[in-house]
Amino acid sequence: MAHPLSRPNGGFTYADYLTWPDDERWEIIDGVAYDMTPSPLRVHQRILLRLAFFLEGFLEGKPCEVNVSPFDVRIPEKDEADEMIRTVVQPDIAVVCNPEKLDDRGCRGAPDLVIEILSPSTASYDAIVK
Repeated sequence: MAHPLSRPNGGFTYADYLTWPDDERWEIIDGVAYDMTPSPLRVHQRILLRLAFFLEGFLEGKPCEVNVSPFDVRIPEKDEADEMIRTVVQPDIAVVCNPEKLDDRGCRGAPDLVIEILSPSTASYDAIVK
C-alpha cells in the first residue's frame, strides 16, 4: 500500500526526491510523498513484462519509446525548473513518442500512454490518487 508522507510549507519537490535512498521507491503527487515500498509481486512483474514486449513490437519502426518502472515521469505545473516540480511518478509502463520530453532522468511532461497494473494493495492509490 502507498503510505503518504506530508511536509508543511508547500510539500516535497523533485530536488528532495533526488536525495532519497536509491533502495526505496517513492512518488510525489502535488507535494505529498508516497512510499511505494515494497517492490511489486512477481505476477505484477510478469504482466508488466508481457505488456512491454507487446508494445515494443507494436511500436517497432515508430518514434515511440517504451519505458518500464522504475522510470521517473516529472509533471511540471508550468515551466518551473526540474528541482521545483511537485509531482514525480513511476508508471508501470510509459510510452513517449516525443523525444524532446526524454532526458537522462526520464520524462518531463505527460507520456503519450501510461499503463498501471493494479494490485490489490495499491489499486485505490493507482486509480484515484495517481
